[in-house]
Amino acid sequence: MTQFFLPFDKAGCVSAKKSSKLVLSAFDFHYLWSLNKLIVMAKRKTKKKGSKGLLYLILLACAAFVGYGPLSNAWQTGLIGSDRLPQSIQSALQTAKPQAQTSAVQGLEIPAPMKGTDETILKRKGYTVSYNRTLNLPNWVAWELNRDKLVERESRTDKFLPDPDLPESEAVTTDDYKGSGWDRGHMCPAADNRWHWRAMQESFYMTNICPQHHNLNRGDWKELEDRCRVWAEQEGRIYIVCGPILYNQKHRTIGKEHKVTVPEAFFKVILCADSRPPRAIGFIYKNTSGNHPLDSYTNSVDQVERITGIDFFPALPDDVEKQVEASYDWKKWN
Repeated sequence: MTQFFLPFDKAGCVSAKKSSKLVLSAFDFHYLWSLNKLIVMAKRKTKKKGSKGLLYLILLACAAFVGYGPLSNAWQTGLIGSDRLPQSIQSALQTAKPQAQTSAVQGLEIPAPMKGTDETILKRKGYTVSYNRTLNLPNWVAWELNRDKLVERESRTDKFLPDPDLPESEAVTTDDYKGSGWDRGHMCPAADNRWHWRAMQESFYMTNICPQHHNLNRGDWKELEDRCRVWAEQEGRIYIVCGPILYNQKHRTIGKEHKVTVPEAFFKVILCADSRPPRAIGFIYKNTSGNHPLDSYTNSVDQVERITGIDFFPALPDDVEKQVEASYDWKKWN
């Protein structure tokens, strides 16, 4: 979320001079800035209209501060869109939107742009997906998992949906999986998205789904998903990227209307940037049945990069990225 530092003078009014600073969200900043402009206008009217102007100023201030809390909370939690906000705040927020979106896309979890690969970036409430419209698969799905997102506010929906951001003729549907013998395997799991209704709904978009072996989906892959939530609780925040692996061979496909490629394997890489020192680890699973200990799938992030051709965690300082991706210590994760 975009933040601003708003200076106040000793009387608590907005000041051009630098003094004590209050950290504000884009909504807070523009709400208070708009309020400040209205109060200045009201003061001018007060001088002209005497007691009536003073009454107008008092009523304006009361209404603004009473409405501030509910509006701010509703906007920041996604309960209302910016189109439902007062016009003066809508106009001011337009300048903050691009910066907020750029900041989100450039998060630590986002891999570098892929070269020579079909890639459409789709930003969701709970994750970001690089979608391959040729293979009808995600190249990768990335998200931040923190303690706040572990709060279970929503129930699992189990309603798989074609992605509304793709043309109807291209969007994979759940019918493409019927009778295939493959599970609709989540990349960003539904259980990581129970903190918000929209995050839960979007986790069932078919752009977040891959054909996955039933025993892997319900077994060892799920075990890693569960462990990631444990790590997020312990560390406070982790960054996750996962997706399919396609070996250099002819691939199986499913689906009559849309040909969905069946991956030969899957990867997942995890970064704990807040630990001291930072650390990262990778996992690779063949898309087959298996029941093995978690550490039998471990790899360094560098190894996963060599197999997938994806550059993970490029937003890290180069020296930190090189250090955390070169090796891993399973004892620090187990």
